[in-house]
Amino acid sequence: MPTALEYERRITCYDWDELLMLWNQIQLGDTPDWERGKAMEYLVLRAFHLEGAEVIYPYSVVIEEEELEQIDGAIYSNGLACLIECKDVAERVNIEPLAKMRNQLLRRPASTIGILFSRNGFTYAAISLAQYIAPQTILLWTGDEIEYALQSRQMQQSLLKKYRFCVQQGIPNYRIQAEEGG
Repeated sequence: MPTALEYERRITCYDWDELLMLWNQIQLGDTPDWERGKAMEYLVLRAFHLEGAEVIYPYSVVIEEEELEQIDGAIYSNGLACLIECKDVAERVNIEPLAKMRNQLLRRPASTIGILFSRNGFTYAAISLAQYIAPQTILLWTGDEIEYALQSRQMQQSLLKKYRFCVQQGIPNYRIQAEEGG
């Protein structure tokens, strides 16, 4: 299996068209050059990076020589500091990744938000829980929203819209396409 550095080197060569091709492969479950789930993690981060966001590729938090956390990435965009979690699974994501991210956010400055990307969406329980995880904020992105943001090359703008809607309405799963008419 490639190392994290090899994955990072590979993805930083991708342009928008190559990211869209990779996204299609992810949706088909056909990413033979990537360890399970890694293609989506690196794709999301690269898309933000192409728009000028500062990204930190997947990393581990080690305390006293023990791995405490494995983080799928971090994004600094439009004044937002975000921890990333990606779920490239066939089923809709349930509450467990939200609980894990909430715990990760508890160890971070209060202004840090979480973003949970799921290729196949979220269960009703996960969507409900995300609305009541306070004071942490965890924004939810579905596969359709990822695809829309990739096609329109608006990852940062979409993030900002989702964040502002969450600030105003308290709803972390705002559908970015609905406002765009897509």
